[in-house]
Amino acid sequence: MTNAFLFPGQASQFEGMGKDLYDADPLAKELFEQANEILGYRITDVMFTGSADDLKVTKVTQPSVFLHSVITLLSSNKGISPKVVAGHSLGEFSALVANKTLSFEDGLKLVAVRANAMEVACNKTKGTMAAIVGVEDEIIEQVCSEIEEVVVPANYNCPGQLVISGSEEGIDKAIEVLKEKGAKRAIKIPVGGAFHSPLMQPAQDQLAAAIGEAHFGEPIAPIYQNVNARATVDPDEIKTNLISQLTSSVRWTQTLQNMIADGADNFYEVGGKGKVLAGFMRRVDRSIPVESL
Repeated sequence: MTNAFLFPGQASQFEGMGKDLYDADPLAKELFEQANEILGYRITDVMFTGSADDLKVTKVTQPSVFLHSVITLLSSNKGISPKVVAGHSLGEFSALVANKTLSFEDGLKLVAVRANAMEVACNKTKGTMAAIVGVEDEIIEQVCSEIEEVVVPANYNCPGQLVISGSEEGIDKAIEVLKEKGAKRAIKIPVGGAFHSPLMQPAQDQLAAAIGEAHFGEPIAPIYQNVNARATVDPDEIKTNLISQLTSSVRWTQTLQNMIADGADNFYEVGGKGKVLAGFMRRVDRSIPVESL
C-alpha cells in the first residue's frame, strides 16, 4: 500500500481543538507548550477555550490548524508513515513537517509569519471569496477572466465546487453572472479576505523573506504542491511553490487525481475533524476511503 497523508487548511478549526491531545499525551503537551513559547502568547488558551469567532481570526486560525495537525501526527502511536503527502493551502506547511522538509519549530514560525502577513493584507485591501457549485471549471475561469475587477479561481476543491477570490466588486459581479449561467449555488463565504488572489501580494513578499531564511531539508517523501498539483522532493522547488501559493490557485482536485494516478491508495486526513478533505475525495473518487489519523 502507498500511504498518502492529507493535511487540512483554514476552515477546519473547531472549538476545543487539541485539548484532548494536551491532556492525554506528554509529547503533545510538550509541543503545545513549545508552541506557546515560539509564538510569544498562549495560543493553547484560544484553541482549548476560545469561541468559534476567536478561532476565525486569521492570525490565530492558521497556527491553530497547523498545530492540531502536526501534533496529532507527531503524538500518534499508530506507526504509520507517509509515502506521499499533500496539504490544502495552509496544510502544505503541515505536510512539509510530516515529510521532514521543515522542523516543527521552523514550520510554526513560517505559519505565524504567513498568518500575520495575510491579516495585514486583508485589512489593507478589502476582498472576499465565494463558493461556486454546479458549474464547470472552464465556465468559471472564463467568467473571472472577463471581469475587469480582481476576481480569480482560488480553490479547486473537488469536481463541481470551485471557490473564487477577489475584490468585493469583482466577486459580486462574478456571482451575478455565474447564477445566470446555471450555478446551483454561488455564495460568499465568511473569510477575512481574498486568499489565493493577487490581493495577497504584500503578504507573499513577507513570506518569501521568511522562507529564504528558513532551513529546508531533504524530504523523506514527495509532496504534491498546490500551485501545480505535481510531486516534488526538490527543496528549492518546494520553496518557490510555497511562496507562489499565496497568490495562486489551490489545485486540490488535480492533486488528488494525480496522487491516485501515481499509485496512492491508502489515504489519511491528519487533523481537523477528519471530514473536510475526506468529503472532497468522495467527489473525486468515491471508491477511495479517507481515514482520520
